[in-house]
Amino acid sequence: MTRFVRQRYNRMVIRDIIRVDLDDLIIMMSSTETNLAYWADGVLFACFSMAESESLAALELDGITYIERVIFAKHPIFTRTVKSTTNFEILAVNVQSSELYNDLIKWLKEQPIWNE
Repeated sequence: MTRFVRQRYNRMVIRDIIRVDLDDLIIMMSSTETNLAYWADGVLFACFSMAESESLAALELDGITYIERVIFAKHPIFTRTVKSTTNFEILAVNVQSSELYNDLIKWLKEQPIWNE
């Protein structure tokens, strides 16, 4: 029988954090292929990975990952769709049950940009 092992990241390196207003986040995400954002603990956000490479793949095996940027907006209540004031609309996925994303949002709320 196959043995399954859950292995968390040891470290996530985030190159840039961008706080935007909700309309800007919706407009940005509506232009992506997936047309969706994640939601956890009052934050609507998207993470963008760095381009794949052999060196990054080796780091992944060691439990280290690099995120190019995290873009977020405060959005207190989860809804399946989020519409801008200019009628752009995106889907939202509730990832509240993810330990990884909860840790990310907790860390994000401790950063100076959270209160800017």
